[in-house]
Amino acid sequence: MRYALFIGCNIAARVPQYEEATRAVFQELGVGLKDIKEFNCCGYPVRNTDQKGFLLLSARNLALASSRGLDLMILCQCCFGTLKKAQYLLEENSPLREEVNAILRREGLSYEGKVEVKHILQVLYHDVGEERIREKVRRPLEGLKVATHYGCHVLRPSKVTEFDDPFSPSLFDRLVELTGAESVPWGKRLDCCGAPLWGTNDELSSALMRAKVEDARRAEAEGLCVACPYCYLQFDAVQGMVSSAGLLPAILYPQLLGLSMGMEAQNLGIDRNRIPFEVKG
Repeated sequence: MRYALFIGCNIAARVPQYEEATRAVFQELGVGLKDIKEFNCCGYPVRNTDQKGFLLLSARNLALASSRGLDLMILCQCCFGTLKKAQYLLEENSPLREEVNAILRREGLSYEGKVEVKHILQVLYHDVGEERIREKVRRPLEGLKVATHYGCHVLRPSKVTEFDDPFSPSLFDRLVELTGAESVPWGKRLDCCGAPLWGTNDELSSALMRAKVEDARRAEAEGLCVACPYCYLQFDAVQGMVSSAGLLPAILYPQLLGLSMGMEAQNLGIDRNRIPFEVKG
């Protein structure tokens, strides 16, 4: 089992612990991750302003993975949604695909659709599987109550992302519960965290985030579990800037899983002073 690991632009610069924890966990699970240095931006920043530019950026990444015979594993939900959208449009519009391929051929590349785009949670749940993960859990996080935040770009539009039921998803909850933690039911679990608005409408952005945090607290969650760098930054850095109450800590899923597998916090990029439960060992 081997994948082309797509880090994207934001993780390396602002959330390197996401990559660090992912590599540690996947090594323990025996899953190979291939780095492709030629990868470029997924195209998300220009997705709504320059469609052909976004498609060319995405198609180049898809073609690079395909040329190595590998499927793509994505950590960022914005990258995932963008690459899935590009794949959907290229499959639906053959003249557009040919126009993009005409440019890619200058580098000896071509998008032929022979590559799958998978979010890290999909790889863990569908490909690695529950049984394999259970075998690796050595320190179950029993008694820990977690509010699982799905994020927007993996769920919608569902006919493009094909991630889970957009109205009643369960994949992420199941993965959290494999660690021994409890994924608590909470009303705002599918609401936007507000991250896309930070920097343009900070008041609305922080209001959306606070509403989610307050709802998670009412559900007696001890922490928020996320699988997107933008959502993580919203619940971590932005919550720290705007919250008048104590922080409800956020943790990335590979970190949560790694802890349950008996890994040391420092090897998962975890600050021991900012996690929602005691790290033993």
